[in-house]
Amino acid sequence: MNSNGFDVKNERNLTMLVDFYELTMGNGYLKNGVGNKIAYFDMFFRRVPDGGGYCIMAGVEQLIEYLSNLKFTDEDIQFLKSKNIFSDDFINYLKDFNFSCDVWAVPEGNPVFPNEPLVTVKGPVIQAQFVETMILLTINHQTLIATKANRICRAADGRPVMEFGSRRAQGYDGAIYGARAAVIGGCSSTACTISEEMFKVPSTGTMAHSWVQLFPTEYEAFKAWALTYPNNCTLLVDTYNVLKSGMPNAIKVFKEILVPQGIRPAGIRIDSGDITYLTKMCRQMLDEAGFSDAKIIISNSLDEHIISDVLSQGAKVDGFGVGERLITAKSEPVFGGVYKLSALEENGEIIPKIKISENEEKITNPGFKKIYRIFEKSSDKAIADLLTLNNEVIDVTKPLTIFDPVYTWKKKKIKNYYIKELQVKIFENGKTIYKSPDALTLRSFAKDEVNKLWPEVLRFENPHNYYIDLSQNLWDLKQSLLHKLSGNFEE
Repeated sequence: MNSNGFDVKNERNLTMLVDFYELTMGNGYLKNGVGNKIAYFDMFFRRVPDGGGYCIMAGVEQLIEYLSNLKFTDEDIQFLKSKNIFSDDFINYLKDFNFSCDVWAVPEGNPVFPNEPLVTVKGPVIQAQFVETMILLTINHQTLIATKANRICRAADGRPVMEFGSRRAQGYDGAIYGARAAVIGGCSSTACTISEEMFKVPSTGTMAHSWVQLFPTEYEAFKAWALTYPNNCTLLVDTYNVLKSGMPNAIKVFKEILVPQGIRPAGIRIDSGDITYLTKMCRQMLDEAGFSDAKIIISNSLDEHIISDVLSQGAKVDGFGVGERLITAKSEPVFGGVYKLSALEENGEIIPKIKISENEEKITNPGFKKIYRIFEKSSDKAIADLLTLNNEVIDVTKPLTIFDPVYTWKKKKIKNYYIKELQVKIFENGKTIYKSPDALTLRSFAKDEVNKLWPEVLRFENPHNYYIDLSQNLWDLKQSLLHKLSGNFEE
């Protein structure tokens, strides 16, 4: 029992995972007769983490799961009544809650950029406001981890990256869904077993140092492992001394236990020390012993910068196990997605709304919008993204002029191009109409889409700014609203 007399439980109804102000506003909307007014909200972010050039969209599958199961239990209703601030009408509304919004989202695996809507919600304002927190935390978290994973996997330059971070994640949801996002971002596997059960992503793992310490000698520990797992024998060689103990014992076991069975060793793993030096020496020792096909895996607080450095120094590495700096996106662990009102609908007419700020980057793009990605036909590379009003159609048979929304004299006329509309509709009148592909399919898709970005956008340091432009109609609308509203505050 808690102090209010309610049973404390571990079972969760995620419908209640809301910021409290979403409930107080909902109550206020209903009390003021505007709860059913149709509103449009956009979820977007303003800046790429780590100074990168792009992000990888992730989390749509979990968003669909959440929106498909919105329901208040009797216990939830009892708890909310106990707060003594909500009207009976609002409590009754929640008892009979029936999600009826339309929702659009950018499919997972797509590269995405600042200030373009990743998710758009249209529906009764009381509902569209209510789902704000879960949209943000779901998309923010998985997009952050998928983006970090993609950076790390690109640094690995084709070598497999295994996600090893479960024990360092921020809670079990961070581990489970972080593993899924990491695979979408490019990881070959995860150490998180439940994520394979839930999402069919490969789970892998060998031994910890405790296995080696448990046996009287390192040799006996390696021998026991080889006898138990002869067909997938990877030995952790840094418990005592990599070159003087771990490697000689590993090679001895490979020769005594595996070779007589006609089995080749999978490899070794190093979890500490000077990675560049040790891997060079271990590669030499393995090759001289006749095990040139044995893989060398490294781990220990890796990220994209360390991986790039050791490879540039000539480290002999075949794969990476990356933990805490991936699963927590340690270098920048917050993805700054926001959720803003962009329009209202009255008698079938869309009334655009804008948020003004003295900070230019916080001024929102008004109205109900589309995102088009423009590709150059000859290279199949993405040129820019274009935000338009929802009723705008691009005629690809004609040249398209785009311009910078801030430095408007910077213009580009595009010919011989094709376009892709990024958002897809995932809910219609509260019902799911879209199924997200599995994580492995999304991993392949993300790799293909990232390869459509110019190399300058892919740089880790000082990447080229990918263009996110506004159509002339959207730019004109934004400027008219800014002039109209700013005029209300003239001195």
